[in-house]
Amino acid sequence: SRHGPGAQRARKKYVLLGLCTCCWLLLYYWGGLQERLLGLITHRRGEVARPWPNWLDRDLLPGYADQVELQNGGGPGDSPRQRRQSWTGIYKDSHCRMDTCFDFARCQGQSGFRVYIYPPEKGERVSESYRKILTSVAESRYYTSDPREACLFVLGIDTLDRDQLSTQFVPNVDERIRGYPLWNDGRNHVIFNLYSGTWPNYTEDLGFNVGQAILAKASLNTEHFRPGFDISIPLFSKEHPQKGGERGWLVRNTVPPRRKYLLMFKGKRYLTGIGSDTRNALHHIHNGKDIVSLTTCRHGKDWEKHKDARCDHDNQEYE
Repeated sequence: SRHGPGAQRARKKYVLLGLCTCCWLLLYYWGGLQERLLGLITHRRGEVARPWPNWLDRDLLPGYADQVELQNGGGPGDSPRQRRQSWTGIYKDSHCRMDTCFDFARCQGQSGFRVYIYPPEKGERVSESYRKILTSVAESRYYTSDPREACLFVLGIDTLDRDQLSTQFVPNVDERIRGYPLWNDGRNHVIFNLYSGTWPNYTEDLGFNVGQAILAKASLNTEHFRPGFDISIPLFSKEHPQKGGERGWLVRNTVPPRRKYLLMFKGKRYLTGIGSDTRNALHHIHNGKDIVSLTTCRHGKDWEKHKDARCDHDNQEYE
């Protein structure tokens, strides 16, 4: 009876304890082997070995993926390497900040903060929108006609529309600005831009190197916006008044505020490629009253090949 059920239970307990001990020894040995293999690999690479599992931490991440490698927002037809090269070429000075790419000494003289506008060349094409920007600066108390007094420089060349298919596209900007004696790789310059990049890549290529210039731009890509340096501006139409304008619909101390329009959008409706799904998905919110969304299919040379049943009606409303 001494070798009955009680003894069998004890024997099972010892067998289970022995199995657990073997498993623990195997894990200990395998973990130590992994650590030795990791040390061998890292020593070959000239790196400092780190105990497992703490070697995979934030300090090592920049060595695998840095900001430049993540700038790969090109179109589906480009390889990752081509997209990286494209972004790198456009945002060559992506690390610019006011303390590294701006000369404050120009702003500390007796004149203080003054803005100089390059005089437009003879026969220079300037859009109505860019003319309003230049006029606003020229009529402000910060304007100076003497470049020696200037803290900030504004190009006389119209850089608002950098879509090569646009009639307002100005060619040879890179060659022209590099010929300016005061250009200095764009330092203390501000460049205005509303439209850049188009289907299928949307690389925001301005067609010239902005260098160390401040970029005042609509629809800035968050990956390439230089905080405290670049300026995000709204997209405005050529009909936007230079000064004043009609009184708005917002009534003071009214909650919710009384407005005639809650939301307004007018632009191109891409039939294929990036952006097409978004604007098609939001088509139903248009009611023609307080929510107005007007789109046109007329975009690109072969838009009629991709036109859908809504295009004729949408184009008519847009016009």
